[in-house]
Amino acid sequence: MAVRNQLIHRPPHAVWAVLADPTLYGEWVVGPSESSPLDQAWPEVGSRLRYTVRLGPWAAEGVTTVRHREPGRELELEASLRALGTARIFLQLRPWGEDTLVVCDEHPLRGLGGALHNPAIEALLQLRHRGMLARLARIVEQEHAGAGAGARHA
Repeated sequence: MAVRNQLIHRPPHAVWAVLADPTLYGEWVVGPSESSPLDQAWPEVGSRLRYTVRLGPWAAEGVTTVRHREPGRELELEASLRALGTARIFLQLRPWGEDTLVVCDEHPLRGLGGALHNPAIEALLQLRHRGMLARLARIVEQEHAGAGAGARHA
């Protein structure tokens, strides 16, 4: 189970605004080269995004489904990539003073990813999360840099 934390220098509502915007998914999630909402209700439970992962000439489409949410606090997703199976991604937003501590917990559920899960895969997930949470922080902090009294250093 790969768990990683990132302190984002904005309040939880600012982080949630980015998580709740399906057009930004491909900008902060490491892996997809394209994404688009399949439902207008993102991030309602059951709503989905379609995404494409490209590695050189290889490309595959996947779907991410919202399994649980508590607006401003938690978002739990199930990512499904046919070739690899499914994974659970849980994002928790914890107030940390005026900032937000984002906790990301991901693990494979079904399919090839689950069957091959091992310490080396865990290490790769940690690298992925480092990049993903850094991207999320950059987007949130830049997006809300001029947001008035709540805006602080980036």
